Amino acid sequence: MPPLPAAIALGSNLPSPAGESRATVLAAIAAVGTFTKTRLVAASSLHETAPVGPAGQGNYINAAVRVETGLSARELLAHMLTVEQRFGRDRAREERWGPRTLDLDLILYGDALIDEPGLRIPHPRMHERAFVLVPLCEVWPDALHPVLKKTVRALRDALPH
Repeated sequence: MPPLPAAIALGSNLPSPAGESRATVLAAIAAVGTFTKTRLVAASSLHETAPVGPAGQGNYINAAVRVETGLSARELLAHMLTVEQRFGRDRAREERWGPRTLDLDLILYGDALIDEPGLRIPHPRMHERAFVLVPLCEVWPDALHPVLKKTVRALRDALPH
């Protein structure tokens, strides 16, 4: 399979074994760069954002990366989940949209449309979330949302301020 471009969003608002959230996100970006059959093309700067979800959480540190990968979407997701676990995330015990040590979301995988248990691409809420679109625009502004047929830049620019 020829390498496909993919986008991963990263976020953290709890300390992990790597340290505070900034250190966690930076270490996770480095970990993505070690995935088999995968090349890290670009990483965004870090962005501090207000949480979406239950009250009382601290702000998140968010980023995005663009990769080229020869892995299937499911294989790429498996690598991402392993990294989350390594940084202390336990998806089975956490509150939905609650605080977390590390969150890795597969946002885009080429122009694929995937709707399977545990894997939806494009990410179903990416177009609503500045914390995804702003960093993603740094690394892949011309990526086309395969359903909405708009670029990441256009989606970001359409967000309410």
